[in-house]
Amino acid sequence: MQAEPLPQTPSASLATHEAVNAVWRLEAGRIIAGVARLVRDVGLAEEFAQDALVAALEHWPREGVPANPGAWLMTTAKRRALDHLRRDRMLAEKHEQIGADLDALGARIAPDFVDALDAARQDPVGDDLLRLIFMACHPVLSTEARVALTLRLLGGLTTQEIARAFLAAEPTIAQRIVRAKRTLSEARVPFDLPSPEAIGERLASVLEVVYLIFNEGYTATAGDDWMRPALVQESQRLARLLAELAPGEPEAHGLVALVELQASRTPARTDPDGRPVLLMAQDRTLWDGALIRQGLAALDRATALCGSRGMQPGPYVLQAAIAACHARATVAAETDWARIATLYATLAAVAPSPVIELNRAVAVGMAHGPDAALAILDTLAAEKSLARYQWLPSVRADMLARLGRHDEARAEWLRAAGLTHNEREKALLLERAQRPA
Repeated sequence: MQAEPLPQTPSASLATHEAVNAVWRLEAGRIIAGVARLVRDVGLAEEFAQDALVAALEHWPREGVPANPGAWLMTTAKRRALDHLRRDRMLAEKHEQIGADLDALGARIAPDFVDALDAARQDPVGDDLLRLIFMACHPVLSTEARVALTLRLLGGLTTQEIARAFLAAEPTIAQRIVRAKRTLSEARVPFDLPSPEAIGERLASVLEVVYLIFNEGYTATAGDDWMRPALVQESQRLARLLAELAPGEPEAHGLVALVELQASRTPARTDPDGRPVLLMAQDRTLWDGALIRQGLAALDRATALCGSRGMQPGPYVLQAAIAACHARATVAAETDWARIATLYATLAAVAPSPVIELNRAVAVGMAHGPDAALAILDTLAAEKSLARYQWLPSVRADMLARLGRHDEARAEWLRAAGLTHNEREKALLLERAQRPA
């Protein structure tokens, strides 16, 4: 995870700074979750993780990057947390000496490290990250706050990246995260998995969080790389855990199917130089057959659960069915775009969203021609949430190019390039704008 821009110190060389940045991006979620187990406070856990980050910037330039940098950061953060707990216990003893009400104070004292390990042994899931997600998705928070906070703590996203994922203003997201941490602390939300009944109540938010983490890994909102594979892998792992935790929930299996099927394309999504390769141009022989089989099996489970309960498929089952259409097409020309367009229409009715409408426009354009797609795109032109979303002008450019309106298409690709913060994506869009008609 990368919280906010890393603090600068005079002694930190550029190479070491980059090493710390890379480790932090991969390990911060686990570090915060591990420390939260001790202090039972998300805000404090993030502070101690940041303390460990600063310590790394101070020590690693002199001592070198340790053999296991993630463990070094975790150990340092937990030491800060244990120091904090010891101070609390010393305060408790002082209060005992003066006859303070220990029952009231004891409710505020987090267990020490040994107590936390004992609790972990009794926990059937035993996953701090999953525990932290459910804590961040507590009902005392709004849905928007739950997702934003979990993405910040576990998803490796900065405030700016979360804002782009939400199509929202950055100050709005920053305030949302601060308020969410304060609310959890004031409500004394426990760092434990909820009861089976409560798991069902919070599942929708948790699934949304995991999928947004996947999306950021699948196509990074910013930076020099097209993808962030560690986030893709972490979201796959969390999705599988959720399906095990809620085996009777179709949407949990639908999410597993969706992330497995989309992740199967990873080997074909970049060329040898790391440049993006879009779906229709990918070499499908490079797609991961094992992930496709796992995804299709998860989709079958989700569909069977819907049928046995007389339920209509939810958003993740529907999106997985769309991904399955692509997975079953051995070459791009075999893609059943009419089926995909129908599925997107159903999805738009179940979970209305401008982004879903944009994807439906793509499918309609492929199934029924670019004029039909442009009619949908015209209705999205005034959508404020898409005003700075690069894929709207990019899709429009594709449709205009297919109609031979190359000057208009070039202008839209240039506009899209100006909106993206991902360098690989920008290069791709500029290349398409510069191609001869």
